[in-house]
Amino acid sequence: MSTGPAATGTLGVGPHGRELAFQRRFAEPLETVWAAMTDSAQLVKWIGRWEGDPASGKVTFSMTAEGQDAPPEECEILQCSPPHSLTVQTGVGPALWHLRFQLGHEDGLTTLLFAQRIGDDPLGSIGPGWEYYLDRLGAMLAGEDPAQVDWDDYYAALSEHYEQLGG
Repeated sequence: MSTGPAATGTLGVGPHGRELAFQRRFAEPLETVWAAMTDSAQLVKWIGRWEGDPASGKVTFSMTAEGQDAPPEECEILQCSPPHSLTVQTGVGPALWHLRFQLGHEDGLTTLLFAQRIGDDPLGSIGPGWEYYLDRLGAMLAGEDPAQVDWDDYYAALSEHYEQLGG
């Protein structure tokens, strides 16, 4: 019996200021997780896709997991060190989101640290949202169908926790 989604995010200070950070561990090789996080053909399976030339420093990102009607957003690549880290800034409506992830590999496990810089952002939707997407990533990497991860379970179970975390 499943206990439902768990709140794993922590609020702290990262290299770019106050951030909400999440950690996940995967049995897959570092390069496999890197591809799942950066290759458009892999990303589309769990969150969205990008278009454009990353060498230009910018791509357009579309959140396809939210349906085909989500408007594309410009995504600026601030730092990229394959296969270990990526930092981007993207527009989400009128807000700018600063996102980063780091990968490491030890004892047969790949560790993902994913973080979003936080200002006055509403953690009650951001926290559950990243838990949802990261669990979709985990499902995809495990060979399961990410569509089986239900957003409604995440928001209802985690929103209040993250609102309180943001204080």
